Amino acid sequence: MKKITLAVLFVVSSFCVKAQSYIGFLTDNYSGVHGVISNPANIVDSRFKTDVNLIGASVFTGNDYYGVNVLDAIKDDYDFDLDATKSPSNDNNIASYADVMGPSFMFNLNKKSSIAVFTRVRSVLNINEINGTTIDVIDDDETDDFIVNEGDFNVFGQAWAELGVTYARVLLNKEQHFLKGGLTIKYLQGAGSAYAYGKNVTVNYDSDGTPLGGGQTTGSISSTGEVVYGRFVEFEEDDYDYDLPDNATGFGGDLGFVYEWRPNHADYKTTNAKGTPYVHKHENKYKLKLGLSITDIGSIKYKDGIQESFDITNTGVSEDDINDAEDIDDILNSLYTQTGSEIGYTATLPTALHVNADWSFSKRFYVNLNTDLSLISKKKTNASRISNVVSLTPRFESKWFSFYIPVSVIENNGLQAGAGLRTGPLYIGSGSVLSVLTSDNTKGADVYAGLKIPVYQAKPRDKDDDGVIDKLDDCPKEAGPIENNGCPWGDKDQDTVLDNEDECPEIAGPKENKGCPWGDKDGDSVLDNVDECPEVIGEADNKGCPWPDTDKDGVLDKDDQCIDVVGTVANNGCPEVAPEPIAPEPVVTQEVQKTLNDYAKTILFNSGKSSIKAESNEVLSEIVKILQEYPNAKFSIEGHTDSVGSDLLNKRLSDSRANAVKKFLINNGVDQFRLTSKGYGESKPIANNATSSGREQNRRVEINLAK
Repeated sequence: MKKITLAVLFVVSSFCVKAQSYIGFLTDNYSGVHGVISNPANIVDSRFKTDVNLIGASVFTGNDYYGVNVLDAIKDDYDFDLDATKSPSNDNNIASYADVMGPSFMFNLNKKSSIAVFTRVRSVLNINEINGTTIDVIDDDETDDFIVNEGDFNVFGQAWAELGVTYARVLLNKEQHFLKGGLTIKYLQGAGSAYAYGKNVTVNYDSDGTPLGGGQTTGSISSTGEVVYGRFVEFEEDDYDYDLPDNATGFGGDLGFVYEWRPNHADYKTTNAKGTPYVHKHENKYKLKLGLSITDIGSIKYKDGIQESFDITNTGVSEDDINDAEDIDDILNSLYTQTGSEIGYTATLPTALHVNADWSFSKRFYVNLNTDLSLISKKKTNASRISNVVSLTPRFESKWFSFYIPVSVIENNGLQAGAGLRTGPLYIGSGSVLSVLTSDNTKGADVYAGLKIPVYQAKPRDKDDDGVIDKLDDCPKEAGPIENNGCPWGDKDQDTVLDNEDECPEIAGPKENKGCPWGDKDGDSVLDNVDECPEVIGEADNKGCPWPDTDKDGVLDKDDQCIDVVGTVANNGCPEVAPEPIAPEPVVTQEVQKTLNDYAKTILFNSGKSSIKAESNEVLSEIVKILQEYPNAKFSIEGHTDSVGSDLLNKRLSDSRANAVKKFLINNGVDQFRLTSKGYGESKPIANNATSSGREQNRRVEINLAK
């Protein structure tokens, strides 16, 4: 009896529940979909586009009674009774916890929200308030008899599967303040459960208290107290084709929030010339991150479960009767008095509060402080419970590799130190491996490992290496300046002046005028680039400046034959001199005038220009002869055009052509003071400009006697 009892206690005590699965790994910003385990808000604004967990398992072991040197304990000659360290008390606790995360995934719905779907299989066993001195009494080698004064105890174990859906969203993103929240809804499928709790329980074992006759004896057990025993009926069936029952389901939920302080938030945002921002998704942005969550709110209803109450007060129960019973249910119902029975009970999940703080020393080094507090009392029946824990975890973290060393103080287990790493799709670690390898009094151990398919947020690319990331580059395959959003400067008006330097990008103009056409500020038909007096109306013959009148006699210098002497207009700016008697001058008659104009109309010019065609030289020579016949007569040479083209250009062309005829006549012997020239453009037509023949008549030069 003693050996059986000790074996059961030792096996059960080899497991210890802790506050969270995957210790160390869950502090990693690259834990991905696993983040929903501790706080559902973790999955939004993460470093992942998507994350797929293939399989992962986390198992914890330990107790607060036995402590061992693990390296010695694996040797063949290790004796747990002699070599293990024992810490008996009136309130020893034993528990176990396993967490298997099956196929699960998370992905981003948009910039502000994410979703995760996950599957988990979990089991929890809690044995609370066991009198540890009982084990010492049973293990006393000096006698086979023992008396146990257990008092009250509470034992509960269950296993279940979860299908969870998590939604997380950014709630606040204002400069250095960032807040996100998340909610998980879980469908729970119970796989089995059993529990027992007792009040005022005592056991007195007399190793030879029951006579069998013929001088033979067996053990005798006397006991007092009350025991409640419940179980889900299929939990104990030995059926290798076990199916999950329909009448053991429930719902659960997790709720969490994460606040990030981002004093350097501007360093993680790029803005193009249009003012469009891009936030770097691949980088952590916080200096301090604070998390708060409540997990495992809910329960499982075992509708077909059985709950029975017993008064175990009895004396002289034969040990053989206990050994011959099929199970605990058979022992209680055959040897003790049933005081009550119910069908169906509810099992509560291990509800817990999680408080987390993460400090970033740099982009790679962090330290995390995590506290997990059970919201379930040890005395609560039909309820799973976690152990309270405080963990400090320094870590190195990058996209493809992380390493962490968690140091934890765990309720009923004391101080533990571990290590873990993540490298690409593999994660593996333990929250206690360093303690296990170095301590002579190890009361707990854990390990986890798994595989996943991570798809990380990529660093923004710049394919054309122009300093503008592709997300903001209007021309991602062609290099261009930042101020033009990554596109090369164009030349809309094709005037060879690029648009960034062209002050008139849609109107062609010379480079000398910054891509704008030359203007005519004073409206004298001389463009500003050649007008030496751009703000004063002048003459084309004088480079856009007005002709001066040096002697102020009313005759412009260009016409004044005595520039520095006041004269009269009639005498071409010279003082009047008494004329000498001269012979009467020949008079220019209307017939002569008509002959001159008939000749003048035949003068031909190169198209659109003021240059005279060579074939007109003969006509001009005849005109020279006529003018020389009247040496004192003055003539006005007048240029005219049709209405094709702008008035300004036509006036300029007619003026140039009249001046060209004047220049020819002077060069061929006609006194320049006898001639004036002027262009009238299209203002004096002699025929209808609507017909080609009319326009031909209007394109002419006239030579008229000056009046």
